Amino acid sequence: MSRLTRLLRILVVGLRFGLYELMPAAGLVGTVARRLAQIAGAVLRADTRSARGVRLRCALETLGPIFVKFGQVLSTRRDLLPQDIADELAKLQDQVPPFPSEAAVAEIERSLGQKVEELFWSFERDPVASASIAQVHLGKLADGREAAIKVLRPGVERAVARDLMLLETAAGLVERLWADGRRLKPREVVAEFARHLDEELDLMREAANASQLRRNFDGSALLRVPEMYWAWCTPRVMVMERMVGTPVSQVERLRARGVDIPALARAGVEIFFTQVFRDGFFHADMHPGNILVDDEGRYVALDFGIMGALTEVDKNYLAQNFIAFFNRDYQRVAQAHLEAGWVPPETRIDEFEAAIRAVCEPIFARPLKEIYFGKLLLRLFQTSRRFNVEIQPQLVMLQKTLLNIEGLGRQLDPDLDLWTTAKPYLERWMSEQVGWRGLLKSLKREAPYWATTLPQIPRLAYRLLAEDRLGAVEAQLARLAEIGRRRNRLLAFLIGLLAALAVALLLR
Repeated sequence: MSRLTRLLRILVVGLRFGLYELMPAAGLVGTVARRLAQIAGAVLRADTRSARGVRLRCALETLGPIFVKFGQVLSTRRDLLPQDIADELAKLQDQVPPFPSEAAVAEIERSLGQKVEELFWSFERDPVASASIAQVHLGKLADGREAAIKVLRPGVERAVARDLMLLETAAGLVERLWADGRRLKPREVVAEFARHLDEELDLMREAANASQLRRNFDGSALLRVPEMYWAWCTPRVMVMERMVGTPVSQVERLRARGVDIPALARAGVEIFFTQVFRDGFFHADMHPGNILVDDEGRYVALDFGIMGALTEVDKNYLAQNFIAFFNRDYQRVAQAHLEAGWVPPETRIDEFEAAIRAVCEPIFARPLKEIYFGKLLLRLFQTSRRFNVEIQPQLVMLQKTLLNIEGLGRQLDPDLDLWTTAKPYLERWMSEQVGWRGLLKSLKREAPYWATTLPQIPRLAYRLLAEDRLGAVEAQLARLAEIGRRRNRLLAFLIGLLAALAVALLLR
């Protein structure tokens, strides 16, 4: 019943803000639905006088955190939205109405066990920023360090849990009622989204994410990450170093300060690919409201509640695809999909290759302002449906981040050539993975495993001979076989390395 009540509330809010005016009226069904909505809106005294962007923003704010996040993502897609709607939705990035300061102070005192006056030398009760999950106050610690204090919204956990139930119900309906439902794995996608939201609702996890990202970019000339003040961090309150800068969306102010905007756009691309391919750990909520630019022209990252992680397999697969795309090697792209098991084994590579070429070839050698990834993704979706490509839930956050990066890049420098900027970095990364540097990394990574496993082989063999149960024998045989395979790989690596060194010496 609670889900039905929530669905009815969504419908009523949409009607009350006159959002039916945004509905397409194509066909008989669309015309009838819009007419019925107009009648219901008249009964509810719908607001149809305010600007449509204002009404949409207010409706999303009324519906809660998940809907606000949806609006944040939409706000970066200025190539897909009318300008008035995009401008209004951009306010959701850091201008969500705040909750009362008294509630923030009460939460800080409850979580940290002391009065605000005892915890901070100074504390600004008016929030400096307010978002869908939390709001931020400024203050100063007793030792003089300036701090930003992030506090979760009261009751936000219940609101998120309620809307996630609706998403789970909708995902189940999509799987059952839509022909493509099972292939798109909507329930797994919702589960992935829920996992990231769960992390965002625990500020200790967010602090740990920030600490990891700060360590990854220690000494970087491109990106700054605030220091966490761990003694003042709890699951509902997080205290960190205060960061000062200009919002990245204020391009004219940045130009007035002498910031090289094209260089800034290129740096953003490099930061993204560094996070994804070097670290396998990336900021997955990179809308303009979470990024500042400091006085030295460096990016400043904020809000680390949603982070993405990729395995070595994911990174290698993505890198191979990117390199193949940049080289227009569509056969390799198709083959990589087949090797990863993302398309059925009976798929004809030549047909899949031709379909990918038809989608991607038109976008190359063109500046970013002429490339619309929204339309590209739509065509790729149509192609994937034709070839039964399985959607990979673990890459959903990466896809979302790519859309954010496009929106930010388009805003900073419409003439940015994304391909020229990214290709050298990816080629360098691939050479480090598959060349002799990659070999050394693999040996270093495997060394601890072999140091502990090789001495166990005689004992495992004895246990195998003494074991009576067939199942246990099979398990031990399988383990010994895996050890043998790893040993053979290690020996092959060593032989290859020695051969390479010998050739190098002979050629000197």
